[in-house]
Amino acid sequence: MVCPSGRPSSPSSAWSLAAHGWSWAKTPATATKTNSNKPTATEKTMSEEGNKTQTSLLGDTISRRGFLAVTACTMGAIAATQLPHAPGAGQAASQEHGSGVGDGRYKWGMLIDINKCIGCNYCTYACQAVNDLPVNFEYNVVTRETTTNGAEYYLSRPCMHCEDPPCVHVCPVGATYVRDDGIVTMDYDLCIGCRYCEVACPYDVRRFNWQEHVEPNQFTPEFGFPEVERRPRGVMEKCTFCEHRIDAGLERGLMPGVDEAATPACVVACPTGARVFGNLNDPHSPISEELAKVPAPILLREDLSTSPKVFYVPPTGEEA
Repeated sequence: MVCPSGRPSSPSSAWSLAAHGWSWAKTPATATKTNSNKPTATEKTMSEEGNKTQTSLLGDTISRRGFLAVTACTMGAIAATQLPHAPGAGQAASQEHGSGVGDGRYKWGMLIDINKCIGCNYCTYACQAVNDLPVNFEYNVVTRETTTNGAEYYLSRPCMHCEDPPCVHVCPVGATYVRDDGIVTMDYDLCIGCRYCEVACPYDVRRFNWQEHVEPNQFTPEFGFPEVERRPRGVMEKCTFCEHRIDAGLERGLMPGVDEAATPACVVACPTGARVFGNLNDPHSPISEELAKVPAPILLREDLSTSPKVFYVPPTGEEA
């Protein structure tokens, strides 16, 4: 059984928790498995790997993805930060793909109760098992935080699946887009790895795949089994609310948020019921009923007007 150590690291840039005056200093609470024979990547090695990738892309033999990546990157990440809401290929892709049920019945969201989260990281491990992710490559990040009133709590942070996602606006090739059901997802065949979306995301929940992962999944079978194909090296990855489960479940007549087989792995794995998932358009769905009980749910970085679809129940006793 994997047990998190809760070992803090040096705090980095503090984030604002939705104009509630709470400090969010990113202090990882995760403890990853270390029984791999390969050393874990550090920022230094990741930087070196990035340099190798750039060199190979500029070599004599260059792939379509490599060519597009080089030409796109010459435009500069400055455009991504200066014009985060400028119309881009991602917006057009959202209309073109039209994936998910498009009749307006579904709009998926998640509610995370901070009071129930114990920092066990089962949500992260289940995500890594189901999405076939290596150690130290996390779609869902759990950090230990302290409010301005001194109360400690754990904050679990998946993709926020914003209604107005900056990542979609800046993608030059439409590789990331919004489905009809509100899920922000990826087309890995289109992704050129320019990382504009990573720069534009205010929640730091996008991950660049620096290398081809060939090692066995270290979170299987304890936390589940891989349900999707591994992504190629050189693309951006992110939480998709386990869209493959949602789509397959609906086809089988199952209801996401109610039936486990159609519900995101992180929700199913939580031992304390801290996560609730469901259809925001249905007033009788689990998430709608739970949200109705919360006087003032938290939205991370609400000041940016991205309209996240991940809500938080604030710590008990804290002023909203």
